[in-house]
Amino acid sequence: MSNRVCISLDAMGGDHGPTTVVPGAAIARERHPELHFILFGDEAVVRPLVEAEPRLKGAVEIRHTTVAVAMDDKPSQAVRQGRGKSSMWRAIQAVRDGEAQAAVSAGNTGALMAMSKICLKTMAGIERPAIACLWPTVRGESVVLDVGATIGTDAEHLVEMAVMGSAMARIVLDVERPTVGLLNVGTEEMKGNEAVKEAARLLRESEPANFTYHGFVEGTDLGRGTTDVVVTEGFTGNIALKTAEGTAKQIASYLKAAMGRTLSAKIGYLFARQAFAALREKMNPSRANGGVFLGLEGIVIKSHGSENAQGFAAAVDLAHDMARHDLMRTIRDMLEQTPAVAAGMSAGLDASLAQK
Repeated sequence: MSNRVCISLDAMGGDHGPTTVVPGAAIARERHPELHFILFGDEAVVRPLVEAEPRLKGAVEIRHTTVAVAMDDKPSQAVRQGRGKSSMWRAIQAVRDGEAQAAVSAGNTGALMAMSKICLKTMAGIERPAIACLWPTVRGESVVLDVGATIGTDAEHLVEMAVMGSAMARIVLDVERPTVGLLNVGTEEMKGNEAVKEAARLLRESEPANFTYHGFVEGTDLGRGTTDVVVTEGFTGNIALKTAEGTAKQIASYLKAAMGRTLSAKIGYLFARQAFAALREKMNPSRANGGVFLGLEGIVIKSHGSENAQGFAAAVDLAHDMARHDLMRTIRDMLEQTPAVAAGMSAGLDASLAQK
């Protein structure tokens, strides 16, 4: 069986478009020689960049598109104007049509989610998609979701996210039985809103076969890596993500200012520069770039719009891992083996068949 993994790329997405996407793809292919790409974008701009990159030789098909989704477009406007013809839509469509195993875009998040839901549809039994990301911790990394797909949730959706996040953790973190925590305002069972408390009950009583429910976790547990997976709703998750990113930049700014303040500090930096380099690498957000849209009938990865080539390559790496290790099959298997969501899955499948 071929090891070839094909990824479709929205070459026009993000703040920098093809000048980031093409070198990012080249970096990823250097790490994964089995990668092949379908690039959707303005061929006059994309082709010279591809031809100047020897690492992409024989690994790229370019498909010309004249429409690109702007970063400030409203999702409804982007869908209306770009459906069927924008570089973003066609990258997603390539996954739907089986030409690519995953799609990556650094474009408008709202538009990407809206197009993905329309083009790919949600999985049977899944109420709403979620965005999952890798979160750096003192233990390594954790999977955190939802970090911005939807605002507000119910208990059933939290349980679905626990299953999907666990499936991702098994692939990316190589953990056979991930631990799952529900983000809450305290670890005591009586704390939290009704949706969180009901989700906790469902997870406890469900006794899932492929992951372990740890209980409630607090904001401080995110950085500690208390659990392999942290589940919350999109409003809270997005605020937590942006707060963590801002804090990392704040600390880096403090350190830079402190190291240049006095002669003794500059001398001290010379002796400790290797340690500071390791810290800078650990705090580099590009290492964990890439949000996975979970719950769709296909794999879609969202890269930060402002990322450089190294950051975009990290998102492609994530798409490669998700495709290579068959994320979709892992999610379906785990959903079927979790009693708390299996009934909803069956009902969703019945409804889908009834519509055909």
